Amino acid sequence: MKEYLVELTTTVPEGTDPGEVDGRRAEESVRARELAAQGHLFRLWRPVGELRSIGVWRADDEAQLREEVLASLPLWPWMTAVVTPLQSHPNDPGRTD
Repeated sequence: MKEYLVELTTTVPEGTDPGEVDGRRAEESVRARELAAQGHLFRLWRPVGELRSIGVWRADDEAQLREEVLASLPLWPWMTAVVTPLQSHPNDPGRTD
């Protein structure tokens, strides 16, 4: 699988029922664990004091990443994503290829 740096920003539509937001966030947590177990979600961070996440995700290609992996997230309809394809750096101390 190829790796991608993905920045996700979630904007809940104004007037959305708080119960729906809480429910989707709970479902998001479950789905993230499933995607990690499948090897799609490798690492995930939240910048201090910000409501966005930055992660390393894996997929066969960017289409699969967007259409099957990210689109399966319960919060996806409220998200914007910046996807950057990654490649190994020759000086990466964790390089395995």
